[in-house]
Amino acid sequence: MTTSTQSSFVRHAISRRTFLRGAGVSLALPWLESLPVRAADTGKIASAPAALSKPPVRFACLYFSNGVEPIHWWAKGSGADMEIGPGLKPMEPFREDMIFLRGLYNQQAAAHRSPHLGRIPNLLSGAWVSTEQSDIRVGKTMDQVMAREIGGQTPVPSLILGIEPTELRLEDGLSMLYGSCISWAGDTKPAMKEIYPARVFDLLVGDGKGRQLDRSILDQVLEDAKILKGKVGRADRGKLEEYFESIRDVETRIERASREERLEGWRPSLAKPDMARPADQLPQIVPDHMKLMLDLIVLAFQMDKTRIVTCMLNNDLSQMNFGFLEGVQGSLHLDLTHNGRDPKREAMYLKTNQFHTEQFAYLIARMKEIDEGGSSLLDNSMLMFCSNLFDGDRHQADHMPILLAGRGGGTLKPGRILDYMDDGDDNRRACSLYLSLMDRMGVTLPQFGDANRRLANI
Repeated sequence: MTTSTQSSFVRHAISRRTFLRGAGVSLALPWLESLPVRAADTGKIASAPAALSKPPVRFACLYFSNGVEPIHWWAKGSGADMEIGPGLKPMEPFREDMIFLRGLYNQQAAAHRSPHLGRIPNLLSGAWVSTEQSDIRVGKTMDQVMAREIGGQTPVPSLILGIEPTELRLEDGLSMLYGSCISWAGDTKPAMKEIYPARVFDLLVGDGKGRQLDRSILDQVLEDAKILKGKVGRADRGKLEEYFESIRDVETRIERASREERLEGWRPSLAKPDMARPADQLPQIVPDHMKLMLDLIVLAFQMDKTRIVTCMLNNDLSQMNFGFLEGVQGSLHLDLTHNGRDPKREAMYLKTNQFHTEQFAYLIARMKEIDEGGSSLLDNSMLMFCSNLFDGDRHQADHMPILLAGRGGGTLKPGRILDYMDDGDDNRRACSLYLSLMDRMGVTLPQFGDANRRLANI
């Protein structure tokens, strides 16, 4: 791989060094003098050989709706001696792998008049949610910011997954699009989630029905290339032609190296899927459905098909029935969370909290056992488990339940509790956490959402 090509994988500015996009792929282009420059273009480029010699950092957000039972959601101490509340019981084996975060929240969410739909779509953006029925508007979320900046390094820029379908009805005068989407590609455009495991598998592996995997990337972006050629100067047109030829050479080398089971630099630990293609039909058993989606996240990360994932275990105002859990009968999730402190329903609410936490623990366990050359897939990832509300019964949005797991490629120290409740509002912004996480993914911004500083001590 040439130095210019390696640099394209680690460059974050995208004006002069821009991207051609087509058919679901992104191709980084060389520095073009004809295109406008911006301040970000003067930033430093990471060392390509170093960046390519070790596993990349991955990020996944696992969301559960309607908050937690507060008296059961707590942690004390650190490391193997950390004590955790009943709601976190499935995390017992993974206390040294997690960071328990307390006190972070989104100010715009807490101030919103809608107790639900004003407090979920801005989970990953901190933006204000429009109250006009005719104006669906939130803000671009941190996962999609990263997908835009670094998504071109993988075949799939980001995975947006869910279990329950996207709803279009109105609730409290607002669209349930707000309650069905935590990933937003733009202020007015939700990044629609995929709930069919088979379709996710096909996106990652290819089934012959969609994009032909053996087609040249250049052929897929040819139309955009023609448009771009008409906008750049003569010298840059020559530079583009030379670049296209070098990419064709790289494609040939990579194809040959793949046949020999050899690649330059870091290589994914899995070349072919180690799970069967799921059935075409939507799974009807909730635990089976969730497990399949979590397995697909692991597959995507292990094969380096994407490095950015969001997954909604359920929608806000969820109609999911948890009757599959022992002792949970006759109530939808929404009813259990809005329980009026009824002891019987509180006990069932705890069981749903534990079930959600069990899904996060399953993902951790899977990733922890996968070796990537002396470090695990979990070591090279950042997993965030969260909800938009704390006490679901009270619609409490002045702090959010958040767990982090993984080491972020050695940049995070788990086994800790980070409590920001008494630090003042400016130090309690969830978007400060997102800035810190994006840094570790190689996306550095001066500000995001309502934050212009990184989270202290993370």
